[in-house]
Amino acid sequence: MGVHGIHHVTAIAGEARENLAFYTRVLGMRLVKRSVNQDDPGTYHLFYADGAGHPGTDLTFFPWRNVKPGRKGWGLTTEVELSIPVGTLDFWFDRLSSHSLDARRSERFGAGALEFRDPHGLELALVEGDGWPEFEPWSEGPVEADAQVRGIHGVRFWQHDPGESGAFLEDVLGFAAAGSDGEWQRWDVDGGGPGRTVAMRAAPDAPRGVWGRGGVHHVAFRVSDDAHQQAVRRAVEVAGRSPTEVIDRFWFRSVYFPEPGGVLFELATDGPGFSVDEDPAHLGESLILPPWLEPYRARIQAALPALEPVPGRQSPVSNAEAAEPQIPAEG
Repeated sequence: MGVHGIHHVTAIAGEARENLAFYTRVLGMRLVKRSVNQDDPGTYHLFYADGAGHPGTDLTFFPWRNVKPGRKGWGLTTEVELSIPVGTLDFWFDRLSSHSLDARRSERFGAGALEFRDPHGLELALVEGDGWPEFEPWSEGPVEADAQVRGIHGVRFWQHDPGESGAFLEDVLGFAAAGSDGEWQRWDVDGGGPGRTVAMRAAPDAPRGVWGRGGVHHVAFRVSDDAHQQAVRRAVEVAGRSPTEVIDRFWFRSVYFPEPGGVLFELATDGPGFSVDEDPAHLGESLILPPWLEPYRARIQAALPALEPVPGRQSPVSNAEAAEPQIPAEG
């Protein structure tokens, strides 16, 4: 039993306000969950997705204001591809240019793309593609529904030996080799298409990548439910990749492990979803904490920086500025 594509991608940002403004006001994605890093509750965990927060549509961030830039290299995801509808490349080129972003047109595996960086250095590409079975437009966003970002298209990373990582994708996660485009090799799952593709290239002379601002922390893959997650987890364990036990993230359950080349992967269940603890009409408008952090809500809120209003809202999603509190370790 393999995975069913990408569930989400989590990256590292700098200043939280800049991150929120870029992904909601420029890329037009919806803030569907405002929480904290459960291992470091002094910082946000911000989730951007489609209008309903469907699995596969969300790009999430840990914004650490003072974190150093990451180092691009093997063993880390080097680029996140976001899916846009076929025929909207010119619209997005003009939109990015109007926001002073230097976007470069390209083509990858036959699809048109725009390559650029977000304000904190994360390498992004908008890739044209159809075939999203689950997508709900964000009715209050700044981009018309027929041009909105659909979700994660795919991810790219470097490896010393793409063959070893590719074999793991095929034998353990259920991907299939899907050809090459120049120096890039691609693997697809469930027939390929947006949200179901991974690309790698050999980089034998590159340094080991280092986490930091503008880098990707991990890539999560979709599993249907707990039974499916356990089946794939067993396969990962048999392959010697030392998966964690299941961790309850409240909107999904997670298992983490490094693939053979060192890229951090996650298995994330499709449910229960972002509306389990918020009204779907008001996702992302208030700070949501896991139960073990609720007793410390006042101190956590005081430590988090204020966030600017998101499009379509009259009041800011904000917290008062305050000194850093002493927050207990998880558990």
